[in-house]
Amino acid sequence: MAEEIREETRNPWITAIPLMLAMFIYVLDGTIANVALPHMAGTFSATRDESLWILTSYMIAGGIVIPTVGWFSKLMGRKNFFMFSIFLFALASMLCGMAKNIEFMIFARILQGFGGGGILPLGQAILLEGFPKEKRGLAMSVFGLGVILAPIIGPVLGGWITDNWSWPWIFYINVPFGCLAVMLSKKLLYDPPYARRQKGVKIDTVGFLTLALWLVSLQVVLDKGNNADWFNATWICWTFAFSVVAGICFFISQMKNKDSLVDLSVFKDKNFFTGTIIQIVMQGVLYASLAILPQFLQNMLGYTAFLSGATMMPRGIGALISIAICSVLADRINKKFLVGTGLVLLGVSTFIFGSLNLQISNINIVIPNFIMGMGMGLSMIPIIAISVETLSNEQMTNATGLQNLLKNIGSAIGTSIVGTMLTRFAQIHQYMLVGNLSELNDNFLIRLKSMGGALMQYNAPDIANHMAQYQMYRQLIQQSTLLAFMDAFRIFGILCIAVIPLLLFCKTTSHKRSGQPK
Repeated sequence: MAEEIREETRNPWITAIPLMLAMFIYVLDGTIANVALPHMAGTFSATRDESLWILTSYMIAGGIVIPTVGWFSKLMGRKNFFMFSIFLFALASMLCGMAKNIEFMIFARILQGFGGGGILPLGQAILLEGFPKEKRGLAMSVFGLGVILAPIIGPVLGGWITDNWSWPWIFYINVPFGCLAVMLSKKLLYDPPYARRQKGVKIDTVGFLTLALWLVSLQVVLDKGNNADWFNATWICWTFAFSVVAGICFFISQMKNKDSLVDLSVFKDKNFFTGTIIQIVMQGVLYASLAILPQFLQNMLGYTAFLSGATMMPRGIGALISIAICSVLADRINKKFLVGTGLVLLGVSTFIFGSLNLQISNINIVIPNFIMGMGMGLSMIPIIAISVETLSNEQMTNATGLQNLLKNIGSAIGTSIVGTMLTRFAQIHQYMLVGNLSELNDNFLIRLKSMGGALMQYNAPDIANHMAQYQMYRQLIQQSTLLAFMDAFRIFGILCIAVIPLLLFCKTTSHKRSGQPK
């Protein structure tokens, strides 16, 4: 009884402190390594494709753990499992910084993903439960500080640390904050009766095994498919077929097993189902854009790691402003209006990115980044609140676990597919442009003669002519790559606009007014 009274008087803002700290460092690590990836590849003498496993292994491990948070919470108690997840994440972060080869680094990142996988869904569930339903929009504004700002700040912080210190410190900084989050969680968090440790909890071996096989094989296909020419490679076809079968077996086992890892019945809730689809698309766009924008700035415009990361700051400012707007309006007006507005802004920003060229100034990057930050804040926070609005507190841990699993898959697919898009679109544009490098093209001949004449001052005529042709071809490759980046951003914009009609299937409740669904 004393514990129940203490829980009723507990301030949810105090409870949010360890939750936000833990969620922030976890989400931060999803993008902080992006700008440092070339430096890590150099340290480990690894290729670009091999170094990508540093990013994707983290996502795979987190994806395996995320849907099991409900089961682990029953086995250990939700508070204990949350603290264990933070501790394992901090320990693995230290191992990442100590890595001397690519194999150990990937192992440490997998361990880090296992630790961090439970942080986000548990933190989201505890935060939502701490606030009454009429204030969940405000709770999601607090949640947005972590899930939206952290991936944006990640490249900035990672670039600064990489340029001024060294890349291991992007992982070492997690250790003290992780330890602080564990201590604060022990003191400030509390398990309600339904979230405490339960006796006789059985492990769903089949579910866990099929889940792991499904996610690992899917990620292998996504990461290696482009280099293997996708389904033209026999092993990709077999691996994808295996992934599909494993995924189907996982979902069948969850529907038939009484002691399943997850409860799929939450998908019967229309808000949860529709809201999750919208979030998957948004998550894919966010992480894909965060993956290719630094590449565009560093490879095409010659930005440093820090400068390319710093260009993300306007996105963070836009997100902060939109979070403040949501904190005021989310529980007062129809949340669907906020989500729709945010998705439109996301679409507009990506279309602006899709019209850039190599003669741009910094302001051409600042403006669309700011708009994208505004769009992310206005759409991400209300759609999370809408998706769980009609669920009970008892369903929250399971629902957030499932939702974050699918969002994690969306992030992995977005990050992997965008690499394929850049490669294939560049090939298409190169094929279309190469016809211009012809002796039948007067503009080409004039440019070639001018460039060759300049080079003849330092080289023999034949050598100067070959060098001029090579320079012209390099410019063609550069232009085809630029067009590939632009096409990718335009596709992001189309996806953001395309999911807006799904909002019509969601119902929202105005708690302060009529209390009737809209």
